[in-house]
Amino acid sequence: MFLDYFYYLKEILPVSITEFMTLLEALNKGLVKNMVEFYYVSRSILCKNEHHFDIYDIAFVNFFKDASLKFPEEIQQEIWEWLNKDIKILQLPAIVEKLFPNMSEEELEDQFRKLLQEQDEAHDFGDKWIGTQGQSNFGHSGQNFQVIRIGGEGGINRAIKIAQKRIFQDYRKDLVINTRQIKIALKRLKKLDEIGKKDELDLKKTIDETGRNGGDIEIILKKRRKNNIKLLLLMDVGGTMDPYIHQVNLLFSAANNLSHWKEFKYYYFHNCIYNYLYHDARRNKDRAIEFDDFLKKYDSSWIVIVVGDQSMWRSELVRPHGAIYDDASNEHSGIYYISEIANHFKNRAIWINPEPVNPKWMSWTQLKIAQVVPTFHLSIKGIEMAMDYLRNGGKNRYTTVDLLKDTVLALY
Repeated sequence: MFLDYFYYLKEILPVSITEFMTLLEALNKGLVKNMVEFYYVSRSILCKNEHHFDIYDIAFVNFFKDASLKFPEEIQQEIWEWLNKDIKILQLPAIVEKLFPNMSEEELEDQFRKLLQEQDEAHDFGDKWIGTQGQSNFGHSGQNFQVIRIGGEGGINRAIKIAQKRIFQDYRKDLVINTRQIKIALKRLKKLDEIGKKDELDLKKTIDETGRNGGDIEIILKKRRKNNIKLLLLMDVGGTMDPYIHQVNLLFSAANNLSHWKEFKYYYFHNCIYNYLYHDARRNKDRAIEFDDFLKKYDSSWIVIVVGDQSMWRSELVRPHGAIYDDASNEHSGIYYISEIANHFKNRAIWINPEPVNPKWMSWTQLKIAQVVPTFHLSIKGIEMAMDYLRNGGKNRYTTVDLLKDTVLALY
């Protein structure tokens, strides 16, 4: 059975024989005492990555779907009375052999009918009769997973039900997870430059040269390499962005705490980028930089990530002085400033949107901005795609700009 499960998983997950042997070792040492423990232990051993948890849950349910069996309706009244009495549930250790009884559904039902005829008293903590809290296949509140449950509550919350809930589905790569996952995604953006003196061992070249010298060791040194990425993070705050505060906080925390960048700077804006970018979310003009000065201060060697839902009134995006808050007084339209960023930083500027990036469902302003700046979804998968785009300078990458290139958007 375990071997069948291993081959079943291997078709959809990268599980290895080493991990399978580790699982068998855990079983042989008695570290697994019920089906719930088997679910958690096997998942932790066989899944190399949290992204696989959701797939594993589905596979677990499908493979063990026949573990919960129906029971006959003709049950004696006295047995119901035995089983429905109040009990103080005690969890007793179960033996591994009882976890997977070699019994078919028909055999279980035949055994159950036989016990119905033979049993004449209540039984608790046993491994044969219909009862409670034991290791029998019949009754309730016990620790056997292949069970005909009668009355009461499930004693171990069978793992199949846990997997059916798929409580770990948030580990899928198309959902926002946590700071650690975002850090891993951001680390895809690398540009390693050589720095300092040649004081680091080049192991590969040392081995090659030593081989050419017939075994006489020749040490080859190289310069250390450090990521040379300079990152600008521009974040929309307030209004329609309030529902996404948590997601943006995760992204900002990950970027800010990552000792991965050569330099890291951030600014705030509201709804759209206009003639000022602000140093804090209160958008105080005393702590702001004018847009023209922003472009002068940060040359095209910087990477720009804009975070916002791209949602606003159309006039805010396409008309001068269209900003809805008092201190903006934008001399140009919002799309002008966005286009200036796209042109200044070229293929080193992207937009990350917490709302789904799907042209069929995007609003007019979202489509308009996505025509100008490559737009990606604020999810692990979306961030990874964005970092791949930036790392390759946009080469051979099909983005929203390409998708919407020939789309005509009427103003009204």
